[in-house]
Amino acid sequence: MIKRVGVLTGGGDCPGLNAVIRAVVRRSIMYGDYEIVGIKYGWRGLVDNLTMPLRREDVRGLLHRGGTILGTSRTNIFKSQDLAAKAIDNYKKLKLDALIAIGGEDTLGAARKLGDMGIKVVGCPKTIDNDLNGTDLTFGFDTAVMIATEAIDRLHTTAESHDRVLVCEVMGRHAGWIATYAGLAGGADAILIPEKPINVDEVCESVLMRSKHGMNFSIIVVAEGAKIAGQEVLASKKIDDFGHVQLGGVGAALAQLIEQKTGFETRVTVLGHIQRGGTPTAFDRILASRYGVAAMDAVHQGHFGVLVGLKGNDIVEVPLAQVSEGIRTVDEKFYEMTKTFWGF
Repeated sequence: MIKRVGVLTGGGDCPGLNAVIRAVVRRSIMYGDYEIVGIKYGWRGLVDNLTMPLRREDVRGLLHRGGTILGTSRTNIFKSQDLAAKAIDNYKKLKLDALIAIGGEDTLGAARKLGDMGIKVVGCPKTIDNDLNGTDLTFGFDTAVMIATEAIDRLHTTAESHDRVLVCEVMGRHAGWIATYAGLAGGADAILIPEKPINVDEVCESVLMRSKHGMNFSIIVVAEGAKIAGQEVLASKKIDDFGHVQLGGVGAALAQLIEQKTGFETRVTVLGHIQRGGTPTAFDRILASRYGVAAMDAVHQGHFGVLVGLKGNDIVEVPLAQVSEGIRTVDEKFYEMTKTFWGF
């Protein structure tokens, strides 16, 4: 019988993580006879045996708090056989009966591998990029879009005052969901995403078209993973545990090209980690709470090797293996629709 359940948060922090943790604990109390063990700093906590209790009093007041009380890291326990063996050994030493892993593609990929090795695991989808297979929405995405949209709204006023082109660089390594949603909501004059190579001439044409109509300013939104001449722009060549390079700088590179080709003074604003900090929106608090409840329900019902995800308005369980089938990218038809508003 399952008694002790571990919970960890891995990868980048994200608005709504604490709401999931709170929901898991509260649901476990409703069922009774469960002990929830918080594993600190993601998979690193399982390797180094770093834990904390998660009781009713430990999760009070968490719903609106950003970040994660458990801490997080980008540790890859499958980077070596020794790390994986140590993580599994500590799982047994902690006398855990099941594990809830809250994270994105990398965290859930590791969770799937543990499941294949006999660990009873349930996944919970987290990423502001909204690019996970198996779910229509990840919590944190709505908050990131709201933050980016507000920033774009503010950029409009200074762009118009100075007759400038302002490039706003947002997060989005492989998928441009934040750029597409925030750009559309914020009235951007061009939206550039990783799924489509940047056509600088098309962007400049949009800027010049506005000028012909008496509007000598433009807002361009670009995802950090968007490619110029087929190449990602890197902030560093350093590679993390999961083989990811550090992106950054596409906004500045694009601004320089736009200024050269149009003659308009062009500046760049990089939102960076602002997008995933602070208080989650009401929508993300609710979605995260639903995921936490569903994850604990899956544990209680003995459903393991699954991800709890959103389909339509229903929370469903899908195989964790589905997460590994690729990323969820922006629909081409939806993206092409945004071009209705370019250059006007």
